[in-house]
Amino acid sequence: MKPFTRSDRVSGLIQQALSDILKKNIKDPRLEMTTITNVKMSRDLRIARIYFSTPGGEKSIEEAAHGFKSARGFVKRSLARQLGLRYMPDLKFFYDDSFDYGAHVNKILKSIHTSNGSDNKSAAKQ
Repeated sequence: MKPFTRSDRVSGLIQQALSDILKKNIKDPRLEMTTITNVKMSRDLRIARIYFSTPGGEKSIEEAAHGFKSARGFVKRSLARQLGLRYMPDLKFFYDDSFDYGAHVNKILKSIHTSNGSDNKSAAKQ
């Protein structure tokens, strides 16, 4: 069995190329601080679900989504030139909320730790 499927390899190439395009070629201020966190391809390589992260609140997330929507044609043409695929997949952009969720879990764990701080020290001595 192959360790990676073709869709996994293509998604890695798209993530790398798209990150490079964002850094060098796109001058849209809405996409200035965005990071491509993951790319998931459909098995038939027709749809690329691109996940991004951006600092800030809801407003910056919406602005980044609109920025990706307006730059989608340019991004698709640039990717097509770099990747040389027979068929360029349709690009769909989604906000990756896993970092927000991780920060929320970390905040909860810290609040538990501080509220039970004296109990944890006595348990460690036993």
